[in-house]
Amino acid sequence: MHDLPPALSAKLTEAERALRGRCEAEAEKSAARPAAKGRRRRRGRGRSGTTPATSPGVHSPVAVAAPPRPSPTRRAMRPDGEAGRMPAYAALDLGTNNCRLLIAVPTRPGQFRVIDAFSRIVRLGEGLGRTGSLAATAMDRAVAALEVCSQKLSAREISGARLIATEACRSAANGAEFIERVQRDTGLSLEIVTRETEARLAVSGCGSLVDRSAKGAVLFDIGGGSTEIALLDLRRGASRRLSNHIVAWTSLPVGVVTLAERHGGRDVPPEVFERMIREVEAMIARFPGAGKLADLVGRDGFHLLGTSGTVTTLAGVQLELERYDRRQVDGLWLAAPDIDRLVGKIAGWSFEERVANPCIGSERADLVLAGCAILEAIRRVWPAKTLRVADRGLREGLLTEMMVADGVWRRPVPPSARQTV
Repeated sequence: MHDLPPALSAKLTEAERALRGRCEAEAEKSAARPAAKGRRRRRGRGRSGTTPATSPGVHSPVAVAAPPRPSPTRRAMRPDGEAGRMPAYAALDLGTNNCRLLIAVPTRPGQFRVIDAFSRIVRLGEGLGRTGSLAATAMDRAVAALEVCSQKLSAREISGARLIATEACRSAANGAEFIERVQRDTGLSLEIVTRETEARLAVSGCGSLVDRSAKGAVLFDIGGGSTEIALLDLRRGASRRLSNHIVAWTSLPVGVVTLAERHGGRDVPPEVFERMIREVEAMIARFPGAGKLADLVGRDGFHLLGTSGTVTTLAGVQLELERYDRRQVDGLWLAAPDIDRLVGKIAGWSFEERVANPCIGSERADLVLAGCAILEAIRRVWPAKTLRVADRGLREGLLTEMMVADGVWRRPVPPSARQTV
């Protein structure tokens, strides 16, 4: 095992001590307690007597901390000594606006169950468009979030992990220096991925939501500093790996953070909103492959698939949710007239009204109109009767690709891992 930084080493020692104490206590209880007859399981408990792993913020004790990419052949032991738990995989996406982590175990072929997650808005790219570098305060926020991720990873047995950074670190003059700081301060080794890789991962993560009867689709991921767009030609039928159907892709150097910083995000009058749309349209016009699906665009059998805070926000407003609920949003279909109405509604709200909406809030109130402008530019170039909303993306793509590479879905699935959340 690789040498760990002092901070993580201390956490590891503490975790091991807690684990030993717990195991000894359980052993003493078992020895002192007579065998219970007729009791099958306790209400509200997991199968092994621990809190179910799907509860947010709750972690199972572990034997050792995992380095960023340990051997995929390693397997976890349950705290009670039961072997056979499916391997856990971790995917971290540090973007221009958000830091997100997913830890999951494979279940049925092509599916996995999330056992831990973390998401925090860090605005790493704040001011990047003006200065060309990551700001000290932005880096501090990101490192604080990554420290939480590091603790979550060190608290579990991880068989495979991929930790990526996207546009902010790609374009910043001090991006590589920041990655080195993350390694020193948190022990996490982040990989700055290319725009092409980011587009492919978006397709891998959201591909299951493409209508299988569709002849073509445009998938887009509106990020904080860039927007990835992939054109999928499905006329010969969709295969399990939708990335094989990409006929053209592009990465626009614009996202909600950068566009809002250029034009303002707090007070956006109609003329400024239109200026935003046209700026993004001009970027798309320089995309050589934009017309690859021209004979399908706007017709039956063609749809848009969006993954971003922008489209999930529109879905939440459409459903009039009092609190954002991923289960209701992920996979929702929006018709073109509904999108027109929603964008117009949000554009007509004041900043305070956007803050008051539970699906927007203070953290997105100054960014949501920039996202809507990018969405409108995409819809003008590729008009579609419907848009499907995806509350998933790069992390799910990373998890899927790692699990496929390790062949985990070719192995028998233990009963304890069969329920998918």
